[in-house]
Amino acid sequence: MTVHTHRRPRRRLLPAALALALSSVSFLFAWLMPASGAAAPSQDACRTVGDSMPRGDCGPFRQVFAEDFNGDVVPLGSFSDCDHHADTKDAYCGGLRGTYRDEWWAYPSSWQDTATSGADGNAVRSVGGTYHPEDTVSVGPAESGDGRMSIRMWRPEDGGPVHAAAVVPKKAMGQTYGKFSERFRVVKAAPGYKSAHLWYGNGCEIDYPEQNWTDTITAFTHPCDGGQQDMFATGARWTDWHTTSVEWTPDEIRYYLDGVLIGSSTRGVPSEPLSWVLQNESALYGPPAAPGSSAQLDITWVAAYVYEGEPQES
Repeated sequence: MTVHTHRRPRRRLLPAALALALSSVSFLFAWLMPASGAAAPSQDACRTVGDSMPRGDCGPFRQVFAEDFNGDVVPLGSFSDCDHHADTKDAYCGGLRGTYRDEWWAYPSSWQDTATSGADGNAVRSVGGTYHPEDTVSVGPAESGDGRMSIRMWRPEDGGPVHAAAVVPKKAMGQTYGKFSERFRVVKAAPGYKSAHLWYGNGCEIDYPEQNWTDTITAFTHPCDGGQQDMFATGARWTDWHTTSVEWTPDEIRYYLDGVLIGSSTRGVPSEPLSWVLQNESALYGPPAAPGSSAQLDITWVAAYVYEGEPQES
């Protein structure tokens, strides 16, 4: 029997290296904040004010997908039977219905996460995970009435593997260049759980947001030429609401947190189709998830855009 593994190259960030970057990050954000406290337009292409989901095109980016989860309720158990045309634009989960079946896919049950498989040179950990979208992913209103996709990972009481989840907006699969934004918060944190929302393939990799949920949000670029990775620490906690955006163009990858540019990469920028994967799994460093523990990430909206080129000057 073939065992499917999560197949992305990942170079582990040491906690000490991340901590070293945070003091300069704090200074940067203090300098960028408006002195009056008034809301300033975001620095990304959408130039939005506030934290609502942007609608419509943004500069050279044409919106192709936007979801605020305020429509249909998708109960736990619906993201099941997902091993149909896996990892292609025709992929689907048999348990989903309507627009969610058309627009979303998830890594199927039994696929191993990175800590379990040790894929692409990562160390196999004593506690890893297996993807189980059927018992980790749901969509519905929070107590406030706000629609959310909830990703609740957990480890069984008997000490088995972590139940992990990776969900994929199908309209952002196999895309070269674009803009990708999401607003999220870890509503329950625990050691041993992490996210790496990413694009990867043929040695290229973009990761943002990434890191353990008990740490702070970081962006990484792994250049296609195999050179040294770029790392952009934010100092921002997963347990607060944040909006992240990636703008990927032929010459540059730009990373934004809450509308503020945190860094950009120009070396080894991918020039081939990649898919946006909202991957959540067991941690690659630090304490493992304890038996009987759980942690939850809520996403209140996502938006994806295709890149149509910079406007030509007349």
